[in-house]
Amino acid sequence: MSAEIVIRRTRLGDYVGYGAAFAELAERAVEPNPAMSPATVAAARVLVPDERIVILTAWRSEALGSESLVGVWPLQRQRDWRSGFAPILAAPLVPLYEVSSAPVLDRDNADDIALALLRHLAASRDLPKTLALPLLPMEGPGFRALQEACRVTGSGLATFETWQRPVMVARPGDDAERYLRRALGSGYKKRMQQFRAVGRNGVVSFQRKRRLAAREAFETFLALEAAGWKGEVATAIACLPDDTAYFHRLVELFAEQDALQLDTLLLDGKPMAMGLLVESGSARQFLKIAYDETQARHSPGRALTLAMLQADFTETPPAFFDSGAGDGVDPGTYVWGERRTMANAIIAIGRATPGPAQVAALARMWLRRLRNRHQSAKQR
Repeated sequence: MSAEIVIRRTRLGDYVGYGAAFAELAERAVEPNPAMSPATVAAARVLVPDERIVILTAWRSEALGSESLVGVWPLQRQRDWRSGFAPILAAPLVPLYEVSSAPVLDRDNADDIALALLRHLAASRDLPKTLALPLLPMEGPGFRALQEACRVTGSGLATFETWQRPVMVARPGDDAERYLRRALGSGYKKRMQQFRAVGRNGVVSFQRKRRLAAREAFETFLALEAAGWKGEVATAIACLPDDTAYFHRLVELFAEQDALQLDTLLLDGKPMAMGLLVESGSARQFLKIAYDETQARHSPGRALTLAMLQADFTETPPAFFDSGAGDGVDPGTYVWGERRTMANAIIAIGRATPGPAQVAALARMWLRRLRNRHQSAKQR
């Protein structure tokens, strides 16, 4: 029997205070997603005007007339070249730095909640009927619930660019060596030799910081990123005032919840590489990496991920680790052994015919393919 699910448009000011309720939902979710958290939404206000943010929350009736939060989906109104200049709703709010477009759904009623969300959007007179989801996982119970909701509502779900994102899902009984042997396969011996070779050039150490310590170390992270090519071309976070403000707010809020982690690999006490991560429920997600380009011969980014994985298994590894790798990244450069199919997806609510957003996405896909072919030809 279907549960009674009510969808509401929640005021932005109210939602940013839902930290405790969201944390409880994340523990029950089919798939936690930090990109949908009140902390991330509060930080996104630095980059996204309040009037463009639409927050859908799902509630289930409980005993004695009470309700519990069972689903959330923050969306952004957009109308630009990426949407074919047609009005759309998009998730996540800041796709450059966030790693999933999926709503957070309670595992007990995921199908009912996904269906209620789409029906609410279909019935809303003031909301666009096109959803742009450029970072949508294409597998798992959350995706299946969304896919079924599209079928029931007659909505068209179209995918454009797809790619394989490295993730980690440890098996019972795994330790670091067992996992790495399985994940790296025939490359295990070579990768570990390269990792150990770093220690022949000095004293190698690893630090994992949380809460206030992680927040303070973030300044070192910004400086390390800005010292490389990103600083030279002014694309480092520290070179972009709005992005800097966004990240400072994000780091502050996640640190307050003990959901922020900053990992550092050091050589003779100097950072070689640093990784910024956030957590939600049983999931951990990699947001950004910075590394010392003068140590490029040691592959500092890969060395950091090896050290991170070893540290994970000295404690209790997350049930799910998301590398956050985009569509232009070779998954073979990562040490995490599992793969998740991701896609740039568009949902046309209540209709299957393509619209301007689908045409724009298709044009973008073919332009990128032509560009990649041209670059490959030049390298031959």
